[in-house]
Parts: sequence; structure tokens; C-alpha cells
Amino acid sequence: MIEIVIPGYETLQLKHLVLDHNGTLACDGILIEGVKERLQKLADLLEIHILTADTFGKARAQLRDAPCKLSILTDQNQDIGKIQYVRKLGPNQTVSIGNGRNDRYMLKHAAIGIAVMLAEGLSTEALKNSDIVCTDICDALDLLLNPLRLTATLRS
Repeated sequence: MIEIVIPGYETLQLKHLVLDHNGTLACDGILIEGVKERLQKLADLLEIHILTADTFGKARAQLRDAPCKLSILTDQNQDIGKIQYVRKLGPNQTVSIGNGRNDRYMLKHAAIGIAVMLAEGLSTEALKNSDIVCTDICDALDLLLNPLRLTATLRS
């Protein structure tokens, strides 16, 4: 668990990390350098869940040794599938990271929603529904490894 005190906002007790795969953790289906090492560190603090349509068919192989639960979604209603997943975990205990339009609801309803803008771009709907935007997935994951950065960004 990660506890984050955010003055003027609230104290968060995060237990789950829900991530999109392609465009967030991976580019063209290949994990971005440094991601797997950060997931290893975060697994000591949070339960890690990766939700993906697996557009490139590489997610299972790329995440083989990663400490996470991988869920491959059907092509239909991925946005609804992702928010339902977050709701089952408990939105107040979940931080979500994504970039696509299908991530917008999970970003909005998680305790913290982090949008990332990488090579695939960032949906404006994901942007509008996030609390924080990062231009590097490793920076986004480092926010969780160094929670005072989140305090500095989110306080009133």
C-alpha cells in the first residue's frame, strides 16, 4: 500500500495500480525501456493490473516476467470493461494510468488518474479525465515510487 497525504485534498491509501498496455507501457507492443524494472519495485507496494486489447498480440510475451495480472479485453466496450474492473478493485484505492479514449472512465474514477502522452499520443478525453499528465511512462511510475512528488503536484 502507498499512503499519500495531499494537503487541501485528502489522504489516499492506494492498493491497486491499473495500467493500459499499448501506448502507455508499450510502443507498437514492445515494453518501453525501464518499465519492467519499475513494475518490479511497485509490486512490493501495489497490486498491479494491466488491461489491454493487445492490438499487436505481444502483451503476454512482453509481460511474461512482470509481477502483474494481465487481462486481455474484447474489442467491444473496452472503456466500460476498464471502469468495471476499477470499480471491482475499489476506485478509492486505485491509481490508473492510460492514454486512450478507452481509458477515460478509469482515469476519471480512480483515486488518481495519470495520463501519459507517448508516441501513440493522448486522447483529449483521457486528458480531460486525468489528474496528472506525464510525457514519459517511467516518470509516471516514478511518481508512485516517490509519492511526495504526487503531494507536490496535487495539493491545493
